[in-house]
Amino acid sequence: MILSQLKAILPSLNNVVFELPDNSLVPEHFHVTEVGLVNRDFIDCGGTIRQEQVVNFQLWNADNHEHRLKPQKLLNIIRLSETKLGIPDLEIEVEYQSNTIGRYNLHFNGEHFVLQNKTTACLAQDACGIPAKPKTSLTDLKTTSCCGNGTC
Repeated sequence: MILSQLKAILPSLNNVVFELPDNSLVPEHFHVTEVGLVNRDFIDCGGTIRQEQVVNFQLWNADNHEHRLKPQKLLNIIRLSETKLGIPDLEIEVEYQSNTIGRYNLHFNGEHFVLQNKTTACLAQDACGIPAKPKTSLTDLKTTSCCGNGTC
């Protein structure tokens, strides 16, 4: 999800709710402690220099169990961040701490903002010798019955 999509959704909500990948909810007393612009410059294993830029939200649970972040308040925080930091309309990455700080993609399911697990990948598979996985068509798969005699 990009920042403009989030900003378009917020005015239609009564509450800001984040859902974790396991379908549990971030406690409703969370804070958005940071909205930032993260620039990442790196080199992949094939020697290609790459750059990545995302808008970062950091969610934090405090001891203030009465705290509730309303959609308009989050929108105000975002607008201030855009003005003060010059944040462009980029993909949003969310940081949230469970056992360690996790980094998640963001999606909206019509009701909640959903934190989606991020994965790693080799960006230069051809350069570092990782063989590509062969693509298999479903029609190429042999079928067998569960019993071996076709009577199931």
